[in-house]
Amino acid sequence: MGLGKHSSSSKISALVVDDDTIIQRIHRALLTKLGLEVNIAKNGQEALDLHQSGRSFDLIFMDMEMPIIDGPQATKELRAMGVQSIIIGVTSRDLDSEKQAFMEAGLNDCYTKPLTASKVGSLLQELKEKN
Repeated sequence: MGLGKHSSSSKISALVVDDDTIIQRIHRALLTKLGLEVNIAKNGQEALDLHQSGRSFDLIFMDMEMPIIDGPQATKELRAMGVQSIIIGVTSRDLDSEKQAFMEAGLNDCYTKPLTASKVGSLLQELKEKN
């Protein structure tokens, strides 16, 4: 996993992939407050481009429905590229069948929008325990 690469700065890096600018702002504010270094991509293609240019992130928060390349397709392509980051699906959908299909694309977990401090806090705790 990518945490070792970032241990010198000790900040966990996160990529928020979402086309909704309000959700981008909410998630950036929350994650920054929790001490993460946050980057934004507005669709799956931008997330893929960032990784192809050599960037890496400890956590990726991937929206399900976006233009150009959606969350499930972007997740499949990131995994095919060998990306080992923890990828968390983030969706406003609450149908289990839709979440399951998104999970099968290669997610580590799937959360309902918006992210909350308790959801992210427990994820960060898991990350710290693994490293």
